Amino acid sequence: MPNDILINWSPQETRVAVIEQGAVQEVHIERALERGLVGNIYAGRVQRVLPGMQSAFIDIGLQRTAFLHVADLMPQIQQRFGAGRGEGGEPRPAPPPIERQVFEGQTLLVQVLKDPIGSKGARLTTQVSIAGRLLVYLPYDEHVGVSQKIPNPQREALRQRLQALVGEGGGGFILRTNGEDASDEELADDIAYLRKTWARIRERANTAAPPALLYEELTLAQRVLRDLATPATRSIQVDAREQFAALQAFAAEFTPQVAERLQLYRGERPIFEPFQVDEEIQKALGRRVDLKSGGYLVIDQTEALTTIDVNTGAFVGARNFDDTVFRTNLEAAQAIARQLRLRNLGGIVIIDFIDMAREEHREAVLTELRKQLARDRVKTMVGGFSALGLVEMTRKRTRESLAQMLTETCPACDGRGRVRTARTVCYDILREILREARAFNPREFRIIASPSVIERFLDEESQHLAGLSDFIGKPISLQSESAMTQEQYDIVLL
Repeated sequence: MPNDILINWSPQETRVAVIEQGAVQEVHIERALERGLVGNIYAGRVQRVLPGMQSAFIDIGLQRTAFLHVADLMPQIQQRFGAGRGEGGEPRPAPPPIERQVFEGQTLLVQVLKDPIGSKGARLTTQVSIAGRLLVYLPYDEHVGVSQKIPNPQREALRQRLQALVGEGGGGFILRTNGEDASDEELADDIAYLRKTWARIRERANTAAPPALLYEELTLAQRVLRDLATPATRSIQVDAREQFAALQAFAAEFTPQVAERLQLYRGERPIFEPFQVDEEIQKALGRRVDLKSGGYLVIDQTEALTTIDVNTGAFVGARNFDDTVFRTNLEAAQAIARQLRLRNLGGIVIIDFIDMAREEHREAVLTELRKQLARDRVKTMVGGFSALGLVEMTRKRTRESLAQMLTETCPACDGRGRVRTARTVCYDILREILREARAFNPREFRIIASPSVIERFLDEESQHLAGLSDFIGKPISLQSESAMTQEQYDIVLL
């Protein structure tokens, strides 16, 4: 189905929206400060070799030198000299120590395995790998393999198919899980892209003086051209002139098939405003999704799974109840598929459609759900209706959900979604004062709590507070603290 891609760029954040039939179908966000260095490839200079740690410190142009352990140095040598037993059971010699493999001042082509943390520098490897949309390229290897996560019966057939496409161009490839259903044309495009990327890295390595950045993991805007743009994409609009020029140069070299669809957005309104993208993002962070018919969905995302409940709400437009339920469920199936894409919900999803008495209605709703999910670029699997009338499905996790990226756990309720009432907190405080009075003998107790709790003590709970004060024989004073949440309090012994 035809779609348009909008790219809203700013120095701190890039946001991408996929628009289809006038509605937002997907939202992708990348923040400059959260990108990290993992995957970046550098020409580094060896500064120090530490035989005692079997490690070397490499200058790659960062504030702190990076760290290279002998285990991450030239894995092909490790396999040839690695300790252990050979195929015939004979012992193999240990790999050469790091001081026999690298020396101070040497230039090495290295890739970041782990970002720098605190006072520790980045961890490096010399076994370079470059990830594409469907494949991972291993320029120093000749192995052609398939992800272990793909079921075993399919792996050998996929490996032979990939082997035929790889040909004699050099380097090894591993098929990623999201390439399981890819066409030969898509795989061939990814192979060509990865080989061209590696050729560009080698070219820079031959001319750049270390330390130098040779390859940086693609930005979100670049991944749009490589991964999101399809033959059905009519336009890719960018609202920043500088970013537009950079994408034009990238497309001309790596994705020429989409270069002509790149456009600089010149509208007076912000690029997201005509399609209410910001409003859709706001709605996607809520639990309730209203349907046009008057029905609604309630979506709850938990650690283990996502539950979606379908309700008729105010929809009474059909001729009879069965028809009302069927129409609501059909509309819900379309909305659910869109919400899964928009919110990027992954893992197990349990859908509680409204109970339908007729088998043909249930089949029609399942068919509609599968049809809408077929438009998803992420792999999904849908089961039938269970004995309890629930539909179980899975959607592959590819990145953080929209809620995980844009929100954090509420500090007031700690993610529960509910807080104890002011009266409950008052009684907790009274019990704690009684315990403290038995253990200590202060001159006075002072309660510091939120305004709502203090107000309750001054009004409805004043009699209980006075009774406790008489019982323990100590005065109890109150202090309101607006910075405290309703569940927070402190008891000070004066």
